Amino acid sequence: MSESLPEVAAPEDPPAPAPRPRSPTALVVLATLAVGYTLWAAQSVILPVLLAMFFALVGNPIIRGLQRLHIPRFLGAVLVLLGGLTGSGALAVQLAGPASDWVQEAPQQMRQISRQVQALVKPVQQANQAAESFARAAAGEGSRKVQVIRTQLDDPYKALVRTPKLAASALAVVLLTLFFMIYGDSLQRHVLALLPTRQQKRFTADILRSIEREISRYVLTISVINVVLGLALAGALMLLGIALPEALLWGTVAALLNFAPYVGPLLGIALMLLMGFVQFRDPLTAFLPALCYLALHTLEGQLVTPVVLGRSMAISPLMLILALMLFGWLWGMVGLLLAVPLLVCVKLVLTRLDGMQGWARLLE
Repeated sequence: MSESLPEVAAPEDPPAPAPRPRSPTALVVLATLAVGYTLWAAQSVILPVLLAMFFALVGNPIIRGLQRLHIPRFLGAVLVLLGGLTGSGALAVQLAGPASDWVQEAPQQMRQISRQVQALVKPVQQANQAAESFARAAAGEGSRKVQVIRTQLDDPYKALVRTPKLAASALAVVLLTLFFMIYGDSLQRHVLALLPTRQQKRFTADILRSIEREISRYVLTISVINVVLGLALAGALMLLGIALPEALLWGTVAALLNFAPYVGPLLGIALMLLMGFVQFRDPLTAFLPALCYLALHTLEGQLVTPVVLGRSMAISPLMLILALMLFGWLWGMVGLLLAVPLLVCVKLVLTRLDGMQGWARLLE
């Protein structure tokens, strides 16, 4: 009689991990709105810090080069900051005269251009007036004119109140830039000391160093490219017969506008068209400044910048426009200046985090 073998129970499957709780959509929307409102409301505090970090990233590669020449970081940071302030001050003094002349002559020149435009569109206006008169007569309305009186209350103390705030913000940017350039490395070390394990410290340190170096290289490279673009435009305007101070003024404007892709070049072309019609009487010659700017910007955007920076810094045009709209709405012109570096920084962070590479590819 055979003995029956005892039944062996099948091993039970391990319990499935509980699903991670997901935040409600309404909570995510409210948190996003709260963050956006905070960024807008605290811009007087946030913008000086971000601008100082931006300028510090421009100066960090130069400071590293000075450190290779055995110059201490403190002295290198002071030299870089003084050099930047001296160059900016000399450029501001050089451009103050042409800028004030343009501000004073702009109303008269605009009236002259408006008269020329009115002369060109006068037949169209006459046809519109005739159509309006016919429609008014058909409707039985009289030719009554409505006069609108606009009143504006000028506050003489507004400028006096705003000037100290601007001066304090500028001083805060200068001091924060110096501190970020000097104590940026020690600040990173103190932040890393808060992490619990050595592996986390090493991983975070690698991420911070790589991001800081790549962002510094990007910001410095873009700044140099924009400066070269401004100088090239100034040289082209001088060849067209424009005086050196005024050519430098428009070259500086073009260099600053080029920090905001798409939006800046469009404004630059409009300004070059306006300057051309003011400077030259011949309509064909008036288009030459805008054509020179368009040619230089096309060469820079399609050839120089992709070759110098490569594909690692490529950003989707759609995401770029959305970032420009968002930060421009939040912070104005300063937001347009900082939109691209902030977007590049976000992309680099997402590239180096596990599981976030898909979001980084979304920005490409």
